[in-house]
Amino acid sequence: MAAATSSSPISFTAKPSSKSLLPISRFSLPFSLIPQKPSSLRHSPLSISAVLNTPVNVAPPSPEKIEKNKTFISRYAPDEPRKGADILVEALERQGVETVFAYPGGASMEIHQALTRSSTIRNVLPRHEQGGVFAAEGYARSSGKPGICIATSGPGATNLVSGLADAMLDSVPLVAITGQVPRRMIGTDAFQETPIVEVTRSITKHNYLVMDVDDIPRIVQEAFFLATSGRPGPVLVDVPKDIQQQLAIPNWDKPMRLPGYMSRLPQPPEVSQLGQIIRLISESKRPVLYVGGGSLNSSDELGRFVELTGIPVASTLMGLGSYPCNDELSLQMLGMHGTVYANYAVEHSDLLLAFGVRFDDRVTGKLEAFASRAKIVHIDIDSAEIGKNKTPHVSVCGDVKLALQGMNKVLENRAEELKLDFGVWRSELSEQKQKFPLSFKTFGEAIPPQYAIQVLDELTDGKAIISTGVGQHQMWAAQFYKYRKPRQWLSSSGLGAMGFGLPAAIGASVANPDAIVVDIDGDGSFIMNVQELATIRVENLPVKVLLLNNQHLGMVMQWEDRFYKANRAHTYLGDPAKENEIFPNMLQFAGACGIPAARVTKKEELRDAIQTMLDTPGPYLLDVICPHQEHVLPMIPSGGTFKDVITEGDGRTKY
Repeated sequence: MAAATSSSPISFTAKPSSKSLLPISRFSLPFSLIPQKPSSLRHSPLSISAVLNTPVNVAPPSPEKIEKNKTFISRYAPDEPRKGADILVEALERQGVETVFAYPGGASMEIHQALTRSSTIRNVLPRHEQGGVFAAEGYARSSGKPGICIATSGPGATNLVSGLADAMLDSVPLVAITGQVPRRMIGTDAFQETPIVEVTRSITKHNYLVMDVDDIPRIVQEAFFLATSGRPGPVLVDVPKDIQQQLAIPNWDKPMRLPGYMSRLPQPPEVSQLGQIIRLISESKRPVLYVGGGSLNSSDELGRFVELTGIPVASTLMGLGSYPCNDELSLQMLGMHGTVYANYAVEHSDLLLAFGVRFDDRVTGKLEAFASRAKIVHIDIDSAEIGKNKTPHVSVCGDVKLALQGMNKVLENRAEELKLDFGVWRSELSEQKQKFPLSFKTFGEAIPPQYAIQVLDELTDGKAIISTGVGQHQMWAAQFYKYRKPRQWLSSSGLGAMGFGLPAAIGASVANPDAIVVDIDGDGSFIMNVQELATIRVENLPVKVLLLNNQHLGMVMQWEDRFYKANRAHTYLGDPAKENEIFPNMLQFAGACGIPAARVTKKEELRDAIQTMLDTPGPYLLDVICPHQEHVLPMIPSGGTFKDVITEGDGRTKY
């Protein structure tokens, strides 16, 4: 795991284990992969060295950023001393930051005071630090820019943990800044002190403890570079209060010091590697694309690749929207709750083109049986992912975008020679689509949750930005909303953090003020960050909440039905004394925050209710009461194979 990095002359570097022969994980970046000399401190897992790295001039990420820094006009004279907090805020301004999600406290109030002196940075005040970090994620996921959140020390910092872990697993560029107790009090169990650098070591791409005010400009520049380059991820910067208060004259020309990290950034793919992939495609009869979150920045290139080859596309939960879900060559989502035809395609393929994916267990099921008849091509920017779960026949460690651009050039130049034709394979998959479409049943006037999402898709023409919580509603939103473009779909995929949907919608709405933003949520997930309704109201954000309310913890209940003889173990979220009433009354939560809301219980009234929600200016909550017996189908049980797929049944049936 990557150790915390102090910005003082002393730094801490984690030692790789000499026993492990496995690839070093991404958590170790940006430290050297060369084993260190044995330390005399045998009892300590950390080694102490004089400096982090030898200073090396590393150019900022882009010419645009260089130009931005050249033309940046500071509100201070070049030789005017200012507080560390003001240096920090100006460093954010120089990175082009326009919005932060920051909740103040004793150890971070200097930063908030400095924010009030900034004319360019807007603070969107969350009502809980977890809401702030999830909002920063929503901002980043929907815009592609890094999200910034700020919290105080102690409990403020620890409230960021779920969001940092979520960003790590889903490769979201995030910069989290935390206040810390003064340097002299670190390690004394001071009031609101937690060693947040230690706490977050394994769930951040890198983190810093600032011990010298003069290091702030360099550290902020490095933090943004690390968060956005290579495989994106979260970076934490912990700033003691006395550093925030210390007066200094900043040097904005200090170079970054990341020689080890820079040397390991992937190079553009070699032509010979891409030629090998083209050869495998030309020899294939039943190829299928398996695309994930690593393809979100390559949707145009992916679209052109599919146009040139005619290869059908299956997407992971993270990759939804990288290829239009409403296109005839889209197989939509694969995996545990993926379509039958997507999983059929992988099961019967002879070539699996895995672009920007990590062979997650919710996709593969039983690893040995996954794509067992196929040759596997794996392209990923993170070398640690290649061969981690499934050994590829051909691998390229590099940017999917560059790889697709290179392959598209080869395909365009050799179109007449290759004459790719997978028409028979596509016809076979079309039959599977007709035989096993995504479907649902209707019982009387009850509203099927799948139908609610289908109607929303129709009324928004598939153009809304959708955020979700975690559970059944999340899977139905993945299945029944047809995403046309990347960054429309915002969901906690790897971590599966309930309470993500509402604050993520806040971040998406701030980043995309003209977009329709809808939080499709479940009653269990929604209530975990319900306080963020206050933020939505105060900021007057036009966030719509489509609440699929079944009074249960739906996904756990589904597993109870299938595997535990429907024995309810604390999955009922209503009031047991009043089972015929809806509890809690979500409309009153909305009303308390001055947000218009309505409830709908009958299918025939649903379309008009959703249209009213969309037509109402500003925020709106629609409480859609759904039967709790519904199951997410298809379903491949955990660790199962395509042969184990379940396509029938619900909570009305005994198993």
